[in-house]
Amino acid sequence: MQNYTTLLYSNTNNVLTITLNRPEVFNAFNEAMKKEMNDALKEAEKDQNVRCVVIRGADEKAFCSGQDLKEHSGKDTRRSLKESLEKNYNPMIRRMRNMEKPIIGMINGVAAGAGMSLALACDMRIMADHAKLIEVFIRIALVPDTGSHWFLPRLVGMAKAFEYVALGGDITAQEAERVGLVNKVVPTAELEKTTMEIAEKLAKAPTKSIGLIKRALNKALTADLDALLDYEAYIQEIASLTDDHKEGVQAFLEKRPAQFKGR
Repeated sequence: MQNYTTLLYSNTNNVLTITLNRPEVFNAFNEAMKKEMNDALKEAEKDQNVRCVVIRGADEKAFCSGQDLKEHSGKDTRRSLKESLEKNYNPMIRRMRNMEKPIIGMINGVAAGAGMSLALACDMRIMADHAKLIEVFIRIALVPDTGSHWFLPRLVGMAKAFEYVALGGDITAQEAERVGLVNKVVPTAELEKTTMEIAEKLAKAPTKSIGLIKRALNKALTADLDALLDYEAYIQEIASLTDDHKEGVQAFLEKRPAQFKGR
């Protein structure tokens, strides 16, 4: 069990739940939370007992409302947003995309600004029916960051991406599901149960294969077909040498469920 001041960190049945735990400010990022989130992701990556990660917010009001604007308000020195992104937010997103384990965003409330970007960086998103996504940056005359410019057009196309970031309107759960921003919308009361059922299924999957799938999907967004065919052959060779592949074949021949160990 890790001890954090802004996060809750709990591993059950190989599913690690990271809870953003600043409900009094709608789970907004302050400097401590950004550092702790990076530390938590590093710990999750190296812990062999973690085979799936769920990121959520405390209580039903917010997943994450983005940067805590009050933290630096009233201070004399001007804070460099470029430095903040390069030091904390960008490494966080890179760790999520490079982590060779599945990450589910459990969107239990509003996800705005960097909080929406955090949700988009997850491999899957399960959303409560009352929750909202908001590219809120334009409301304070900023531009999206923390990866939103990269994720949004790939998920919904260029025109919708421009609409969301330039107008900054609320995106309801129902619209988010319709346009493909989230995988599933469920009643609030069923959100945790549904998310954990999916997480536990992923935690029992062949973890190394999941990691290779993430590698290939990341590469597929920029590679041409010939390059991707070559890459698939390369990673298939890696997958074929795992213990879980041997177990999967043996289980198929013996007509029984496979017992994958993540090795």
